[in-house]
Amino acid sequence: MAGAATGFELTDIQGDILRAYGNAYDRTSYLFTRIDDAARGRAWLGGLADQVTSAAPWTGPKPETNLNVALTYTGLAALGVPAGVLETFSDEFSQGMAGRADVLGDTGQSSPAGWDGGLGTGAAHVLVTLNAQTTEQLERELDAFRAGVGAGGGVEIVNEQHAELLPGMREHFGSADGFAQPAVEGATDHKNAGGGIALADGRWRPLAPGEFILGYPDEDTRVDPLKRLPSAPADPLGRNGTYMIYRKMYQDVALFRTTLREAAGLYHGGDEEKLHAKVVGRWPNGTPLVKSPGHPDPAFDGADPTANDFRYLDADVDGSSCPVGAHIRRANPRDALGWKTLAGSGYLSFRHRVIRRGMPYGPLLPEGLQDDGQDRGLVFTCFNASISRQFEGILTQWMNDGNIFHLGHDKDFLLGDAATTRKMTVQGDPPFFLSPQKSFVTTKGGEYLFAPGLKALRALAAGLPG
Repeated sequence: MAGAATGFELTDIQGDILRAYGNAYDRTSYLFTRIDDAARGRAWLGGLADQVTSAAPWTGPKPETNLNVALTYTGLAALGVPAGVLETFSDEFSQGMAGRADVLGDTGQSSPAGWDGGLGTGAAHVLVTLNAQTTEQLERELDAFRAGVGAGGGVEIVNEQHAELLPGMREHFGSADGFAQPAVEGATDHKNAGGGIALADGRWRPLAPGEFILGYPDEDTRVDPLKRLPSAPADPLGRNGTYMIYRKMYQDVALFRTTLREAAGLYHGGDEEKLHAKVVGRWPNGTPLVKSPGHPDPAFDGADPTANDFRYLDADVDGSSCPVGAHIRRANPRDALGWKTLAGSGYLSFRHRVIRRGMPYGPLLPEGLQDDGQDRGLVFTCFNASISRQFEGILTQWMNDGNIFHLGHDKDFLLGDAATTRKMTVQGDPPFFLSPQKSFVTTKGGEYLFAPGLKALRALAAGLPG
């Protein structure tokens, strides 16, 4: 991975931000702890600091496991971070995900009152994420972690969530996932075609590093005569850290399958696979509809540099191939919202990108079975420099509101909240309408977190001056 061109301090940036660890790590555990004693909590955190995986390139075989750390606002306070420093964090971070429930559409069954224990209550202070290549390796690390938590007192595990890749790299609704990620200048430039910013002349360029890592120039810095850096927490926390989103989403697989099957009976002679693709914007194997509207490409390879090199404005402006309200088109409209004028780029889209991570949890529901009562879904995590502009902007303006796409009250049919009636329009001649439907996804917990750089993590463990 590059870094020198932008000056990334890779040894100080946590390793799960700029790069995915890859499919070799198919076991992940998310462990939330509460700090009951500030001094003991800092000592425990200091013991973890040397175990944290950085973004520095691996020079030998992949490590068997990786460990990363993030903290909530209440966690920083529990560690004794001075009030003057806490005030320098963003408002939405200090409010927490539960405090933003109305903004996010987390109402009804998704209300924080129904979330998993320990989440959204202020009790979750530190999130430790463990990635492992095998079950045995993960269990070994979990045993060691639990022993470390219990050894000194003052720290308690309040929530555990274990996740595992599903066969075929699919999520529970049946789609291959994780292909499209932002191209970050100096880090993941190889994702530029389709992952960068679509320019009006047909080219792409990577996003500025400060969109994702604090302490570096962002897109505003590029056009600011004073070259000011984006807002960040006070030193030493504001360099090489970023904000992290943790969101557990239960997926009602039986309802989703039944809805598609019944709707497909009225759509093109019962073509359920095609209707599924229209909802998502990709065929189940990941082939984008814009590149292959009639059928999936059996040779599609998400790792190919050209796999996500597509646009909407010229190729599919009316949504005849990929519906205007399809999930991937809402989550990343690319050039579909127009160019306006900012160096010829589709600026309505590019300030709302996030680096997505996450993992499915729970067992597969075998085909043909009704709901078996098992908890299954997706642990969604992502990284961004601005929670309000990036994560919340995508969710509230694009996923849960159709106005910017001229779709009225329509929401994302796949992941949209159920606060208001929603349907989906599949463009065509004539168009096909998926009826308003109860949400397929329920929020079961979530937290806004801060993932500090390693120097900042050690400073937190040492105790920041008042």
